[in-house]
Amino acid sequence: MDPKSILAAEFKSVTKRFGKQLVCQGVDLPIRKGKVLSILGPSGCGKTVTMKMLIGLEFPDSGSIIFDNMDLASFDSEDQFLPVRRRISMVFQGAALFDSMTVFDNIAYPLREEMNIEESEIEDRVNQTLAMVGLPDAFQKMPSELSGGMKKRIGLARAIVTNPEMILYDEPTTGLDPINTRRIVDLILTLQAHLSCTSVVVAHDMHVVELISDDVAFMYGGKVRQMGSFLDLKNSEDAMVRGFIRGDPTLLLTAQGSL
Repeated sequence: MDPKSILAAEFKSVTKRFGKQLVCQGVDLPIRKGKVLSILGPSGCGKTVTMKMLIGLEFPDSGSIIFDNMDLASFDSEDQFLPVRRRISMVFQGAALFDSMTVFDNIAYPLREEMNIEESEIEDRVNQTLAMVGLPDAFQKMPSELSGGMKKRIGLARAIVTNPEMILYDEPTTGLDPINTRRIVDLILTLQAHLSCTSVVVAHDMHVVELISDDVAFMYGGKVRQMGSFLDLKNSEDAMVRGFIRGDPTLLLTAQGSL
C-alpha cells in the first residue's frame, strides 16, 4: 500500500470485548480514500464488528478510530454518530428493509430522516438511485415482493441515496446466485467510479474480492494479520493467509499447528 495515500479513516490499536470474549485485540487498519478495501478472515475474527464501529453500531473499548480528524472511539452515544452516518452508509447483509414500507419509502427514509430537502427532490433522488441499481420500476413494490438479489440492490440504493463519502458492505453477495453476484460486483465497481467514494467490504467470496479490491486485509484472532493487494495475500509467505485465500485446508492446518 502506498504510504503517501490519503486516508479516509484509520483504526489504531482498537479493542472490543463482549463479556469475557475479546473480539478485537488491537486492530490497526488504514482505509485509503477513494479505494475499495476488503476485509477477510474466518468467522468470529472481528470483521463485521470492526466495520460497525465506524458508524457507532458498536463502541470500541480502547484505541482510536480516526475519521476527518475526529476520534470516533471517543464518542459514547449514538447522537454523536448522526453526522457521521450522513457521510458513511452501510449495506447490511440481509438488506434490513422495512417490511411495512414500499421500495420508494425505504430508499427515501434516510433523506426524510437526516436531510432537510423538499419532497420533490427526494422523489428525483430516489428515482435516479433506483435507475443506478437497475430497478427503475420497483418503487411501488413491497419488500415481500422482491427476490433476494433485488433486496440486496434496494439495500444498496438506500445506502447511496444520501451520496455518502464511504459505503460499508457486510457480505454483499452472500446467498446470491452467480448472475446476481455479478450484478452486485458490477454495481460496486460502477458506484466506485461514479461516486468516487471509499468502500469497505466484508466478504468471503474470493472471486468477488479479487474483482473489486484495491486493498485486502486478512483478520485472524481479532487482529489484522496481513494487508496488501489480493495478489500479495494470495502469494503470502504466511501459510495461514495463503491457505485462506487459496481455500487450501492443508495450509490452514499446517499454519494453525505452528501457532
